[in-house]
Order: sequence, then structure tokens, then C-alpha cells
Amino acid sequence: MGILDSLAGEVMSQFSGGNHPEGMLEAVSTMLNDPRTGGLQGLVASFEQGGMGGVIASWIGTGQNQPISADQLQSVLGSEQVQAIASRLGLNSQEVSGHLAQLLPQIVDKLTPGGTIPDSGGGLGAALGGLFGRS
Repeated sequence: MGILDSLAGEVMSQFSGGNHPEGMLEAVSTMLNDPRTGGLQGLVASFEQGGMGGVIASWIGTGQNQPISADQLQSVLGSEQVQAIASRLGLNSQEVSGHLAQLLPQIVDKLTPGGTIPDSGGGLGAALGGLFGRS
């Protein structure tokens, strides 16, 4: 998956602003590609189950993205998933939640052009292919 990881890094670096810890963008890519969590569609389902469906719908839609707090994001994703990322990056859960709260709205917005989730499973790979005109 080296080429996909490279493309993911290129696309997501647009959103980083250079102020996120090393490995954070890779963690987002991994989370959005993880078949155990259902990729982007699984993320949407988690938000809906957590009562935050309107927030992620704003990221997918073509209007302005609604913000999400670090605490809200940790509640939606679950402390176990956030802690796993934190452990991998050598950060605490609150730091990871804060970075994810900044990155996810922008990334989900860019991965859902036209306000729809890509048909091919909702994974980051499929969406990145769409961003680069590949199938």
C-alpha cells in the first residue's frame, strides 16, 4: 500500500497546516481505511449513533462544516480508539482528540465531493482515487 499511503499523505498534507504531530495524518488515513470500523461509512454510522449525525452530515454536504469539540469527538469514536492512536503516537487522548477535531471535518469534506460518500465502500483509497481521477 506504499503508493496509496503516499497519495494519502499528499492529499491530507493540504489540511495539516504543519501543526499536527508526526503520524497524525497517517492515523487518520488508517482509521478511514480500517475495514473493521467500516471506513468512511462506518465513521458516519458512529457519528449518527453518537447523536452527532448532523455534524458529520455538514462535513459531507456542500455547505459550511460544523465544528466538533475534542470531547465530542472522543465520545463518538470511543475512548479505546482514541487511546490506541494516542499510544501509537506517544500523546495523550485529549491531544489526539483535539487534532482529530481539527483534521476530520476538512478531510471528510474533501473526500466527499459533491456532498456524497463514494459508492465503492466509503474507504479512503476509493475516495483518494476519485480525487486524483482514478478508479
